[in-house]
Amino acid sequence: MVSTVEALVPGGKATPGPPLGPSLGPLGINIKQVIEQINEKTKDYNGMQVPVKIIVADDKSVQIEVGTPPTASLLLQEAGVQKGSGKPNAEKVGNITVQQAAKIARMKRDVLLSYDLKAAIKEVTGTGVSVGVTVEGMDVREFQKAIDAGKYDDVLSKESW
Repeated sequence: MVSTVEALVPGGKATPGPPLGPSLGPLGINIKQVIEQINEKTKDYNGMQVPVKIIVADDKSVQIEVGTPPTASLLLQEAGVQKGSGKPNAEKVGNITVQQAAKIARMKRDVLLSYDLKAAIKEVTGTGVSVGVTVEGMDVREFQKAIDAGKYDDVLSKESW
């Protein structure tokens, strides 16, 4: 029988303690090796919570799948801030560029509902409303209207989807 363990772990800093240790212990696998593999696969997401799925087969072989961090975490990292605004409508904590928004959209491509880059950027930047991040110095809603109006078409034509 295949066992699956899903958890959110700190990028590059998973430990054999909770939530992984107690879940993996009864499966009879080398927890230290699994933790090392997880840390290696998540080191690029240092400081963010990363969803991880550990699949253990009957023969004790282990497969590790790493998801992408939440969009809010990626926005905050690109903006260079530690946490979102407590009052996102009144206080803005950071700003990102169109290129940074496109980078996040490409990272989240597998889980977005968008079919093209412009729609994906609008979907990603929409999260900026709730965390207090602006785009190109504008409120997210203004930025999305500017995208619809074609203001960034020249920049986005150079970006690959």
